[in-house]
Amino acid sequence: MRIGYIQMNPIFGAVKENLAHVKLLMEGAQAELWVLPELFSTGYQFRTGEEAAGLAEPIPNGPTVRSLLEIAGQRGCWIVAGLVEIGPDGRLYNAAVLVGPDGIVTRYRKAHLFYKEKLWFATGNEPFPVVDAGPARVGMMLCFDHLFPEAARTLALAGADVIAHPANLVIPEYGQLTMRVRAIENGVFTVTANRIGTENRDSETLRFTGESQIVSPTGEVIAKAPRDQEEVQVVEVDPAKARDKSLNQYNDRFTDRRPELYRI
Repeated sequence: MRIGYIQMNPIFGAVKENLAHVKLLMEGAQAELWVLPELFSTGYQFRTGEEAAGLAEPIPNGPTVRSLLEIAGQRGCWIVAGLVEIGPDGRLYNAAVLVGPDGIVTRYRKAHLFYKEKLWFATGNEPFPVVDAGPARVGMMLCFDHLFPEAARTLALAGADVIAHPANLVIPEYGQLTMRVRAIENGVFTVTANRIGTENRDSETLRFTGESQIVSPTGEVIAKAPRDQEEVQVVEVDPAKARDKSLNQYNDRFTDRRPELYRI
């Protein structure tokens, strides 16, 4: 299976332009599974809740998801991407969707909100999803979820071969390092699609760290983007390698677990 990330520098508030840019970036590569950054179509640094609401979309009927569905149908691929969702109750969520050639597959609402996200978004209220996307079982998490090992472990125990991780990371090397650990401890592939650039729309400047990456179940970084340039990278992987959790003839990542001792 060919899996890839798109590392880009979104223009804040320019949904149409950001969607057109993604299409352009995809033109030179072919993948069965693409992972795009968190909030890729809107940018990240909101100044008010009203501003966030003005860029929020219903799922699946907003322009971002409709455009992703069009791309997936034309290219015969699956796409994981982050956006601002407005729910039926009017609450805003930092969300991600997985769409495929036949339509929308699933949605995820971010469970662990980072910093000022807590001012604009409601906390995710749905389980971490694992779904079929071509020959792989794909799980989804968003950015700061990386710091919580329970998130990745939940996805792995539910059968994920690949963890798709749209991100807007601002702490250098932090999420990139922990996602290597998540790959090792769970024996899965991880795809972190981070963004680059800066946003200084309020009293502070956010600098996004780039270095999107694809990591193997042994923790090997098999693709890595630069810190400050847009990049599209695709690699071929065998999802079946994520289904063997053994370390040697005596040890297995999952069967050696002692959940009866982990309760606090």
